Amino acid sequence: MNKLSLRNRRVLVAAVSAVLVLGTVSQVHAQAARRAEERRASQSQGKAGKVVEEYPNATRKVPEGKASSKAAPKLAKMMKAYESEKSAEARAIADEIIANPDFNAYDHAFAAQFAAQIAYDGDDSAAAKKYLQQAIDFDALDNNGHYGSMYTLAQLQLQDDQYAESLKTLDRFFAETKSTKPEQLVVKGNALYRLDRAAEAAAVLKPAIDATPEPKPEWLQLLMAAYAESGNAAEAAKLAESVAAKSPTDKRAQLNLAAVYQQNDMLDKSAAILEKLRASGQLTDDREYRQLYATYLNMDGKEKEAISVINEGLQKGVLKPDYQSYLALAQAYYFSDQTSQAIDAYKKAAPMGPDGEAYLNLARVLWQEDRIPEAKEAAKQAVAKGVKKPDDAKKILSLPAK
Repeated sequence: MNKLSLRNRRVLVAAVSAVLVLGTVSQVHAQAARRAEERRASQSQGKAGKVVEEYPNATRKVPEGKASSKAAPKLAKMMKAYESEKSAEARAIADEIIANPDFNAYDHAFAAQFAAQIAYDGDDSAAAKKYLQQAIDFDALDNNGHYGSMYTLAQLQLQDDQYAESLKTLDRFFAETKSTKPEQLVVKGNALYRLDRAAEAAAVLKPAIDATPEPKPEWLQLLMAAYAESGNAAEAAKLAESVAAKSPTDKRAQLNLAAVYQQNDMLDKSAAILEKLRASGQLTDDREYRQLYATYLNMDGKEKEAISVINEGLQKGVLKPDYQSYLALAQAYYFSDQTSQAIDAYKKAAPMGPDGEAYLNLARVLWQEDRIPEAKEAAKQAVAKGVKKPDDAKKILSLPAK
């Protein structure tokens, strides 16, 4: 019996997609720390000199706000508690200041910004965002404080997967500040990318990166992903090759290049990179082994290589002994004319399958080997678990016993 009775080989390939390995682009920790330093500086600027204006092109008219005499003792007490590492007490005082209608907008805004730092330090992101929004809404801080709060809020929203909210905050931030700082544009590019607006993300990221003498690796990875997902294969490959060439020992850069090659159907180049990593012992993750064996299974005549990768991964305990692994192994054995090994792999895959398709393929192979009783038993299991073509299983079940 011809092997045409088995489904198309690509249908049987384990569903493994090459994905770019993205590093974090959030700078929220550094931003929060800097905001704390600026708060201290703002309290002593008369002594230490003028604070540098971070948003010189901002359209907002800076309020002439300052702490009221009524709130001054409370503000001092709040800051003293914070400096004494009594964060809960400092936050409680900040809440009192924000809620007191006798205090002015600057008192409220300053306390809200201060409380946001305390909440963030305590890993209370939801509260930090609430306080930052309050600080913005009170509209009483200088531009550094006002827009610093807005930018930090956008980053926290992005960090918490609130991509649409983050982009809305960033759009306002850029409209009012006219900022062209690369590190800030990258955050907007990230938000656009997370919203599946890859082409727009690339349009924001490219000039930000071009304006930076030494862009961070994670910025380049993000642009690479944006190019790849917007269908700009040539630019994605060009950028991936450039990054990989500059960082030959960077595993992430090499994996990204392999992923870009795979997405562009340059499977031989993708396999070569992954094999080099494998040879040096750098394939240490289940996904990485799957990426390599899936690449081989989508190449003509590379079944033996796929078998080697799968078996090595299983033996090392890196590759999970699951349905996809054994299904891919069964396919590789079958199309390399190692029928008995294919049967063994199908027997391992079939019980773990979500349906009866692996059992049906096992029944077909057993039928081809003239092992009718075993084929009929596998077909029975296939029907019990459910298959797309039950008539195929019924044909095997109707075979005369030998």
